[in-house]
Amino acid sequence: MSKADKGYFEVLEGFPADVVAVAAHGVIDSDDYENTLMPLVDERIEKEGKVHLYFECGEDFEGFTAGAAWDDAKMGLKHLGEFARVAVVTDKEWLRLAAKFFAPLIGAELRVYHLAERDKAKAWLASYHPINV
Repeated sequence: MSKADKGYFEVLEGFPADVVAVAAHGVIDSDDYENTLMPLVDERIEKEGKVHLYFECGEDFEGFTAGAAWDDAKMGLKHLGEFARVAVVTDKEWLRLAAKFFAPLIGAELRVYHLAERDKAKAWLASYHPINV
């Protein structure tokens, strides 16, 4: 089955080493999380410590299966406190609302951007400067 036949995460290039950047296409299922996103997040956290997530869902994004939603929750719990900032970039209103609703549970700063604001989202992630206490 080709990528055009099912959902998949596209790993985006051109981001700093502490940013996990993906674009979701089609219907994302559990395999997409387990084989692409979770290993990438684990590897970056091991190398960089606290990381940022750039999560883009464009026009061809259709949604998540129940298994993918469960994997997303598991990943969030496993890495609670290891994400500094999360940028959700989409024009899908249902996803924008869901991101804002679940933001308090994430344990990281979360902002939602429209697709036309990709550069603004990238700049916000790059501007992170932790306060050393």
